[in-house]
Amino acid sequence: MNTTSKKAVVLLSGGLDSSTALAWAVREQGWECHTVAFDYGQRHRIELEASEQVARAFGVTDHRVIKVDLRSIGHSALTSDMPVPKDHADTAEIPSTYVPARNLIFLSLAAGLAEAVQATRLVIGANIVDYSGYPDCRPEFMHSFVRTALLGTKAGSEGGDLEIAAPLITLKKSEIIALGLKLGLDYGLTRSCYDPLPDGAPCGHCDSCFFRQQGFSDLGQQDPLPYPEQ
Repeated sequence: MNTTSKKAVVLLSGGLDSSTALAWAVREQGWECHTVAFDYGQRHRIELEASEQVARAFGVTDHRVIKVDLRSIGHSALTSDMPVPKDHADTAEIPSTYVPARNLIFLSLAAGLAEAVQATRLVIGANIVDYSGYPDCRPEFMHSFVRTALLGTKAGSEGGDLEIAAPLITLKKSEIIALGLKLGLDYGLTRSCYDPLPDGAPCGHCDSCFFRQQGFSDLGQQDPLPYPEQ
């Protein structure tokens, strides 16, 4: 692994945050990006189609979808028949939409891809809204993961470098959206809803819809996605 490599592997779910992170990596950093999405048994699989469209829009020529069956583990509203929480309420508890070890698994696979394509960066769209609830979106977890990845890979044992770029980590949702708009991201290509309607439209009531709509509202912008009558 070359420490001067301008290649990056971007975890691209197709959601608002990861798509903005890709826009940042391509248009602000000028990195050659390989993108990876995960088909993990999530109920909101429409995001996989969105990830392909966003990757194409940013000229990514290597977009991969890796299948990982996290539904066999379950214990999450996103990978089981548990109801998705609706009509957001502030709480200190980790929400039921947390998927056990999801980012630990995804980052491990992304690190393997990075080693294979000789990339030295992983890019993830984690941000302050998420890491307040999800432990695998916190900076200390990512710092620890990098140390482990360097110890457990051939590239790391040969003196190679690896870093995780989380450019949105301290940004509010409105700031993330503002950055994406500045970089030319069409948010109509993205999908964020945890519990989409049968036609793929967002439900308008889950936490992901709540934060997304709030972000656009705080900017005085209109979300391009269609929401049901409130």
